[in-house]
Amino acid sequence: MGIRLRLRLPHKSSPKAPSHLLLCVLALCFFSFTALLLYKVDDFVSQTKTLAGHNLEPTPWHIFPRKSFSEATTYRILQCSYFSCPYNSEPKTLPSDSKSGHRTQQQQCPDVFRWIHRDLEPWVKTGVTKEHVEKAKGNAAFRVVILSGKLYVDLYYACVQSRMMFTVWGFLQLLNKYPGMVPDVDMMFDCMDKPIINRTENQAFPAPLFRYCTNEAHLDIPFPDWSFWGWSETNLRPWEEEFRDIKKGSKRSSWENKQPRAYWKGNPDVVSPIRMELMKCNHSRLWGAQIMRQNWAEEAKGGFEQSKLSNQCNHRYKIYAEGYAWSVSLKYIISCGSMTLIISPEYEDFFSRGLLPKENYWPVSPTDLCPSIKFAVDWGNANPSDAERIGKRGQGYMESISMNRVYDYMFHLITEYSKLQKFKPVKPSSAKEVCAGSLLCFAEQKERDLLEKSRAVPSMDRPCKLPDADRDRLERLIQRKKKTIEDVRNMEMTKTERGSRG
Repeated sequence: MGIRLRLRLPHKSSPKAPSHLLLCVLALCFFSFTALLLYKVDDFVSQTKTLAGHNLEPTPWHIFPRKSFSEATTYRILQCSYFSCPYNSEPKTLPSDSKSGHRTQQQQCPDVFRWIHRDLEPWVKTGVTKEHVEKAKGNAAFRVVILSGKLYVDLYYACVQSRMMFTVWGFLQLLNKYPGMVPDVDMMFDCMDKPIINRTENQAFPAPLFRYCTNEAHLDIPFPDWSFWGWSETNLRPWEEEFRDIKKGSKRSSWENKQPRAYWKGNPDVVSPIRMELMKCNHSRLWGAQIMRQNWAEEAKGGFEQSKLSNQCNHRYKIYAEGYAWSVSLKYIISCGSMTLIISPEYEDFFSRGLLPKENYWPVSPTDLCPSIKFAVDWGNANPSDAERIGKRGQGYMESISMNRVYDYMFHLITEYSKLQKFKPVKPSSAKEVCAGSLLCFAEQKERDLLEKSRAVPSMDRPCKLPDADRDRLERLIQRKKKTIEDVRNMEMTKTERGSRG
């Protein structure tokens, strides 16, 4: 029987589909990579400090509640911090007409600019070294570095409310106003109220720290405060717009028709002993004063209808009382054209040093507060022409502190400070470039509206001409102010003695 062999040729197999296991592995790898990437991004973002206050602790020398951020911020921080300033953008330069000499004649700066020389005097002999700047860092909230017309900011601590954002905006507008003119500079800045560089303790090696106010006991260098560009939390608009409305409001009533008493409206709950004492003077007949408590939380709920500054110029006399330290309210109070009663201030900002007692304000004693206010009111009502003249001079002085002069003060202060630097400024590794786009990116709508209103355009005029230091002239002015204040005190005492004898 024969054997038949059957040979089976192997069939050509079709390609096998990937196994489910492989798909799972690929998916796991993808999701793991995505999770790792998101983790790294979140970790990166959590370490990115911003002008809005993200990832910044309050200044340890002045604690305040941390700002809370309700919305998702990862994308916003990335976008605003790293993708909002155009890459390789050339810094702005002067318009061609400015360079060719077709510009108005250079004006002389106001006398108050002489204080720039006095403020920088501690570093005239030694200059400002890297070591000086590093020492100032210990009390700084942020660092400002300007290089070839570009602004870089290194953030250390948060500032209360929107102070940092509006202050840095001011630097940007200075660069816009005087393109190509602002020198390279390295500055340490603190945005809280009280000066901190004690003159006696730091005499040998003073730290150059910029802030909004100073006094004789400290070496902090005063710089225009944030509210010149607006203050969103209190509904204050940029300075020139606010001044214009206040001046208009002051004309609604003639001097004769204004209420013949002193007026103050503010917040006493700011660790201010003088404001708490002032609250005791709220008696129109006894002390000739109307003292009102300002509740900003309630005002915000009501749309700030009861706190419009242009509606608070109906009294012949307005009182200025310092808060926790100096207060931005001073410029708005003086702008009313009422005779301003300034309770002897402990602190000064850059422009208040140009005020003269009995010329554009009336000095009030803090030690005998209510009687001192009453004396000023009685004197003004007995000498209405003189009182009105003092008020109008005060308003005129504030009108002279226009935004042009504010920018000029900033320009000259930075320029004179840069001349003292003994090193070439460089960008710190942790600093980021700030431009209008990146700053506005972080701003909330209300902040953005104010910032946009306060944009500066390139100036066809040169900055005003800085006056010489003339230290003797400043000293004579200081002594003259002290003598006038002493004369007013003597007038008060004389009246008190006569009253007690009567």
